[in-house]
Amino acid sequence: MIEREQVLHVARLARLRLTDDEVERMTGELSGILDHIEKIGELNLEEVAPTAHVVELENVLRPDEPRPSLSRERALDQAPDSDGVGFRVPRPGATRED
Repeated sequence: MIEREQVLHVARLARLRLTDDEVERMTGELSGILDHIEKIGELNLEEVAPTAHVVELENVLRPDEPRPSLSRERALDQAPDSDGVGFRVPRPGATRED
């Protein structure tokens, strides 16, 4: 069982502010997760190959083939600020008045 202090420590590391009710709820939920992990650790999985997905996935990506795209003029047509070659954006830290 995970302790309240451990939940508070993890919350501090994650920069989370939890109410007392949330700390209590997280204590129970994290304890449940750790119990499940402990049960999995008791299983004999030596003959089980590591997997990334439960079901096998094939051909999940389309072929990477060139195809027509927007012209530069069309892409820049709706830009709020363009120099005709690319998008113009403010310098980092600049204000609209700069």
